[in-house]
Amino acid sequence: MTLDIFMPFYGSVAHFTEAVNSVLAQEDPDWRLVIVDDVYPDLSAGEWASSLNDPRVTYLRNEVNLRPSRNYIKCVGMMESKFGVLMGCDDIMLPGYVARVKELISQYPSASIFQPGVEVIDGDSQVHYPLADRVKRRYMPRGARPIELAGAELAQSLLRGNWTYFPSLVWRVSELRRHGFRTDLNVVQDLAMLLEITKSGGSLVVDDQVVFQYRRHGASYSAVTGPDGSKFAQERVLFAEAEAACTERGWTSAARAARNHLTSRLNALSELPAAIRHGNRDGRSSLLRHVFGPSTDR
Repeated sequence: MTLDIFMPFYGSVAHFTEAVNSVLAQEDPDWRLVIVDDVYPDLSAGEWASSLNDPRVTYLRNEVNLRPSRNYIKCVGMMESKFGVLMGCDDIMLPGYVARVKELISQYPSASIFQPGVEVIDGDSQVHYPLADRVKRRYMPRGARPIELAGAELAQSLLRGNWTYFPSLVWRVSELRRHGFRTDLNVVQDLAMLLEITKSGGSLVVDDQVVFQYRRHGASYSAVTGPDGSKFAQERVLFAEAEAACTERGWTSAARAARNHLTSRLNALSELPAAIRHGNRDGRSSLLRHVFGPSTDR
């Protein structure tokens, strides 16, 4: 099975070339990489990618900037395999990534999503675990790995704290097309998709064999939208919808996790110092509202 690897690009050219080279270094050669440049101003990335002498690599440049969700939708529309990855243009696949996820797909042929083992790196590609990732590790499912989760158990686990790493996930392409990424949630569209697949009966397999490096740094889209509060405004919308959907299904504990969204509140609290330091009054007000305000906007 050829694994579809799609890489939306907009960011550091140095990190981008490192990401692409990590795909080229895969021990299992049966993959296809499609780079979708979202009109990044520096053309050198595209020139370098177009010069690669590998028939498995395709470089495309959008005519207009689509922003994250619409670019993901475009990528999904071009996938040809049963399973695909939406890899970050600043992340790194360790050499055994493709081989390991194929093993997992073979072991769990009916699963919809696969979360391989991940370690976190900084802007200089050094392994580190800042607070956000220490919290993620705390909320990850416990027990022997790999483990398959579904239904109310999976919904509750994700709503307590989203411990997945979006760019490392392997998705069943038919599920991505069935639900579609939301264009109103440019920061939390991954959690929205995970919940939609869970509600429709899909399962997620979690592994602990580290085959992917997720880069966390200050220039990421999520990092930029934290101090201004816009990320958490989107999360309030998602949690309100999730609470209603889980209540309707009788998933009481999952609905309570959505209503309380404690880790989201604590995350907003951790962003307050930056908002105050930069004199962002609107951001400060939005963050305080998220931390101490009602559980939803209703």
